[in-house]
Amino acid sequence: MANILEQLAFSLSLVAPIFFIISLGYIFKRLKWTNANFNDVASRLVFNVALPAMLFLSIATADHNFSQATEFLAFSIIMTVVFFLFCIASTKLAFKGNPDHGVLIQGSFRANTAIIGIAYVENAYGSQGLALAAIYVAVITVVYNIQAVICLSPRSAGSKLQSTKTIFINLAKNPLIIAIALGVVVSLLNITLPPVIVDTGNYLSRIALPLALLCTGGSLDFRMMRDEKKPTWFAASNKLMVAPFAFTLIAYLYGFRGLELGILFFMNAAPVAAASYAMTRAAGGNTTLSANIIGLTTLFSSVTVCVGSLVLKVLGLI
Repeated sequence: MANILEQLAFSLSLVAPIFFIISLGYIFKRLKWTNANFNDVASRLVFNVALPAMLFLSIATADHNFSQATEFLAFSIIMTVVFFLFCIASTKLAFKGNPDHGVLIQGSFRANTAIIGIAYVENAYGSQGLALAAIYVAVITVVYNIQAVICLSPRSAGSKLQSTKTIFINLAKNPLIIAIALGVVVSLLNITLPPVIVDTGNYLSRIALPLALLCTGGSLDFRMMRDEKKPTWFAASNKLMVAPFAFTLIAYLYGFRGLELGILFFMNAAPVAAASYAMTRAAGGNTTLSANIIGLTTLFSSVTVCVGSLVLKVLGLI
């Protein structure tokens, strides 16, 4: 009994800080201490400066052999594609003739790996897990964006081709991917960074996740969740129940344990990424439904992570 209580305390310690900071972001917005402009400016600061600094340092200063991660990354890509195909099939079966198939599919597979997923991994493993998690984020972000183009773009081949070109241009300019790539180069070449760069990067890193989570809470609007409840719950169930269970079970059967298994669970138990809303809007899709899915999964992700991490910890798998 004492052991279970210890594992429960561990699980709560993973999700409680993240849940409370997101809640504070929502409360600050309600109190008008922050507003939409603050969220926009702070999000740009996080995305362009603080988070890239954190991911770069986590890789550049990590004692990790990334060549050994090839199998893990290949497995992650294959599973992400397979789950995407499952989302397409289940959505079309459950909502025949629904014009919002693309929004539901994206809301079922696209996780907020760069912010909330990273936050879960950092809480669970500290800096040791951040390096491998950052590589996972870089690779899976590319896969997510390709899949989003497939499910959201108009049917015409020309439109899809143009959307694909735009996505790859944006990915090439993505500060997170650039920072991760630079971190890998520094790590592979065994370059020792000057202390002033490390210290400056550490200062920036410390504001990355708290500020990002405050912005996540500040962007929530639960009043919009009154509409389209059935499709919202469908996508949220795929994202928060099916995805983490399937990824973790198959990874376990494949042979992953410890850090790798934990990263797969935490990343896929993360809520839907806010980027899905921007892509839905750009594609002319149902933005209300997209916002609903983001809000609901953000609200309940902590429950999934708490219960799932408790089970995995009791079983001695992470």
